[in-house]
Amino acid sequence: MNNYSKGFLYFICAVSAMGGLLFGYDWVVIGGAKPFYELYFGISGSPVMQGVAMSTALIGCLVGAMVAGAAADRFGRKPLLTTAAVLFTVSAIATGLFNDFTLFNIARFIGGVGIGVASALSPMYIAEVSPAEIRGRMVSLNQMTIVLGILAAQVVNLLLARDTGVAESQAWNIAWGWRWMFWAETVPAAAFLVMSFFIPESPVFLERGKWKVEGEYSQSQNYSLTSHLLPLTSKKYRHVLLLGLVIAVFQQWCGTNVIFNYAQEIFVGAGFDVDGMFINIVITGIANVVFTFVALYTIEKWGRRTLMLIGAGGLGLIYLTLGTCYYMGMTGFLMVALVVTAISVYAMTLGPVTWTLLAEIFPHRIRGVAMATCTFALWVGCCTLTFSFPSMNAALGSSGTFWIYSAICVCAFLFLFRHCPETKGKSLEELERELVNES
Repeated sequence: MNNYSKGFLYFICAVSAMGGLLFGYDWVVIGGAKPFYELYFGISGSPVMQGVAMSTALIGCLVGAMVAGAAADRFGRKPLLTTAAVLFTVSAIATGLFNDFTLFNIARFIGGVGIGVASALSPMYIAEVSPAEIRGRMVSLNQMTIVLGILAAQVVNLLLARDTGVAESQAWNIAWGWRWMFWAETVPAAAFLVMSFFIPESPVFLERGKWKVEGEYSQSQNYSLTSHLLPLTSKKYRHVLLLGLVIAVFQQWCGTNVIFNYAQEIFVGAGFDVDGMFINIVITGIANVVFTFVALYTIEKWGRRTLMLIGAGGLGLIYLTLGTCYYMGMTGFLMVALVVTAISVYAMTLGPVTWTLLAEIFPHRIRGVAMATCTFALWVGCCTLTFSFPSMNAALGSSGTFWIYSAICVCAFLFLFRHCPETKGKSLEELERELVNES
C-alpha cells in the first residue's frame, strides 16, 4: 500500500493522531471548567442549560462527522486534518474569550466540528497508511493520544483551579480560571496545524483520486452527498454497516464518558468535595492512559473481538456493582476504585478497539462515507448520553442511572458475541472479501 520507512510512518501517524489529542482535550476540558463557568453564566441551578452547555460541542461533532467522509473522499484526508486543526485553534481562543453564553456555545460548536472531523479522519488515515501486521497498534495510537489529551485537560484543570475554599481564589476561578482551561488548548492546536502541512496524502485516496479503483468509479465531474451515500444502502453492505453503527453507538452508550464530563456530580455524589473531585479526576485520567498503553500490546495478541467482549461484559458487571453501592449510600475509596476500574476496562477495550474496528471493517468503496456515518452515529450517542445524564441522574439517582448503563452493556455483549468478527492480522482487502461476502 505504501513504501514509507518505519520512522516516517510513525511520524505521519503521530501527526494524524494529534487530532485525537485535541479531540480528547477539547472534549474533557469542559468537565473541569463546568463548576466555574456555570456560576459565571448563572446556569448552576438549571439542569437543562447545563446539558445545553455540555452538548453544544457534541452537536458540532455531528456536523463535522456528517461532512467529513464525503469531503475527505472528494478533497483528500490531509486537507480535512488541516481544517480540523484550524477549527480547534479558533475554538480554543474564542471559548475563553466570550462573555455571552450564546457566543460561548457557538465557540464550543466550532470546536465540536473539529472533533467530528478529526475523530472520523485520524483513525481512517492511520489505517490507510499502515501495514496489516501493525495496523491495530497504529490505529490505537490515535486512542492513546485521545487519552493523553484527556489527561492533559484534567491536569491543566487541576493546576489552574485555585482553592475553592478561599473566597478570592474562587472568584478568580469564576472570572478567569475556566477561560485559561480553554485557552491552554491553543498550544497543541497550533502545533497540529503546522505539522499537518508536512504529512503526505493517504495512498488510498491517491489511488481513488482518479476514480479508477478496480473499475468501480467512472470519470465524473458531478458530485453530490446523495450519490455518495447511495452505496451504503445496498444490500451487500447492510450487515457491515449495521455492525459499525452498533459498535459506534455502544462506545458512548456504555456510559463511561459521563465520568469525564460529569465528574462533579459523580464524585460529589460519592462523598467528595470539589477539590477532591479534581484529584480523583486526575487519578481516572492516569488509569485511562496506563490501560490504553496495555491496549497497544493486547490488541494484536488478544484480538479485537475478545477485547470488545471483555469491555462489554466487564463494564456491565462494574456498573451493576457501582449502582448498587450508590443505592446503599456508600462513599469514599470504594467508589473511586470502582470508577477507576470502569475507566481502566474501557481504556483497554472499547475505547481503542472501537476506532480500530471502524477503520478496518468497511470496503474501500464506502470507507470514507461509512466511517463518517458511523462517527456521526457515535456522536449522536455521545450527545444523547451527555444531554440526558443531568435529568436522568436527577430523576433516577446515580444508582438507577448506572443500572441502566449496565443493562445496555449486557445487551451489547450479546450482540457482539454473535456478530463481531476478528480482524487482527488481516489486510483491508481480505476483510473486504470476508465481510462483504457474508452480508
